[in-house]
Amino acid sequence: MSDYQHSIQAVARRTGLSAHVIRIWEKRYGVVAPERTGTNRRLYSDEQIARLTLLRQITQAGQSISSMATLPLERLQQIAAASAPTAPLPRSARPEAATTSLLQACLESVRALDATALASSLRQAELALGHQGMLQRVAAPFAQSIGTLWREGVITAAHEHFASAVLRHWLTQSAQAYAASPAAPLLLVATPSGQLHELGALLVAAAAANLGWRILYLGASLPAAEIAGAARQQHARAVALSLVYPEDDPTLAAELVRLSELLPPATPLLVGGRAMPPQRATLTQIGATPIGDLADLGATLDSLRGGSPAAA
Repeated sequence: MSDYQHSIQAVARRTGLSAHVIRIWEKRYGVVAPERTGTNRRLYSDEQIARLTLLRQITQAGQSISSMATLPLERLQQIAAASAPTAPLPRSARPEAATTSLLQACLESVRALDATALASSLRQAELALGHQGMLQRVAAPFAQSIGTLWREGVITAAHEHFASAVLRHWLTQSAQAYAASPAAPLLLVATPSGQLHELGALLVAAAAANLGWRILYLGASLPAAEIAGAARQQHARAVALSLVYPEDDPTLAAELVRLSELLPPATPLLVGGRAMPPQRATLTQIGATPIGDLADLGATLDSLRGGSPAAA
């Protein structure tokens, strides 16, 4: 029996890399050479899965994929061991408990205004859970908790700005290994006028980049005309808005309607965040797509590209 038995979907689950990134690393850097079936589907060996897993760990620790791509497996194992977190998660730990522990570590780092500790906790979460897992199970709940703590007066605006700055810097660095093809569709990400909190938008941008989209990130509190103008200029495939706070903004519905009128008719408008549910009637009225969470976002983006990603 051939050693090449694993589909690209199985490899993605086991390595924490998206299928898009695996294909890009193969094409650009020659990290592995899968076999092909009679229908041209990729099949991978256990050794190739081990190699991809190590490369994910190493690149997330700061090494460039171009410098690591052709190294032998033994050398990759040495580099991965040297760059491993000083306090790795116990193998026996339940995933739920490990996730809770990582989230609490992030929150404690914010309370202490300790950027080094926060970045270390985020890196450990990505090594343990993979990029999408980290975003969905640690970073997104972290961002929501930061907003809640700020609104309840437990932390100050300085803490919220600190968390946003560190998360923005960390997500930008970690996304460098997932640079999309120039031919990939473009997603414009922003928050509408009056929505000042951008952590949700940053997470949307990072998740979409990991799924192979080019990102035009415009930041927080932009008027509808500015968002629509940028979308038209850059021929955005879709526009994603994050609504977080305030949830009862009386001008938000009108701003969403205005944006839908200014966007090209064929440009989908995706809207998510904790302040999205009160706007559902407006979203239905303008034909926008409500997004429940990052997993929902991923499924929606896949459908906009013409269905689920190809297996080969």
